[in-house]
Amino acid sequence: MKEIQHYFPALTEQQVKQFEAIGDLYKEWNSKINVISRKDIDNLYLHHVLHSLAIARYVSFTPGTTVMDVGTGGGFPGIPLAILFPETRFLLLDSIGKKIRVVREVADAIGLTNVEAIHSRAEEEKRKFHFVVSRAVMPLPELIRIIRKNIAKEQINSLPNGIICLKGGDLTSELHSYRQVAEVMSLTDFFSDPFFKTKKLVYVPLG
Repeated sequence: MKEIQHYFPALTEQQVKQFEAIGDLYKEWNSKINVISRKDIDNLYLHHVLHSLAIARYVSFTPGTTVMDVGTGGGFPGIPLAILFPETRFLLLDSIGKKIRVVREVADAIGLTNVEAIHSRAEEEKRKFHFVVSRAVMPLPELIRIIRKNIAKEQINSLPNGIICLKGGDLTSELHSYRQVAEVMSLTDFFSDPFFKTKKLVYVPLG
């Protein structure tokens, strides 16, 4: 939590309570349904919550923005972003039903009213969103092919509608077709911890 409050000092009292609460909730649920590596659960705030919030260091969503989180797993990056942006609507999708159960339980327990979590594949989702977010779900060209239909034409943010992905490793081949338009940020531009040295944020405008 110290890291969250260090990088996001303007959190409301409710947001602090929500971020504090998810630590115990994820530990409890992870003991029943493995949504985070058992070895990694003690690093929940740094490796999962703060990592997810890198998107919030890149863009601040305008109230009324809609965001789809593809392959959310246990709710990352969607749950931390939904806490931070209570006036943004989030749809969290995953093809594994038990993971979506955890997402719903965590969201309900902390009183998140701006999250819808459904057991589905992105190919089947027809609604439109200002942004699609994901965390290392699949290669970028494949993901863009699937979600391009979901990007709304209406623009309400300073950043044009598109996809924002959290990635790691060498992205040269993934970005080949998008190198003229994609913006790639090292997460060390946002956070100082060594964990983020190999982590990147990739934004591709699709609106």
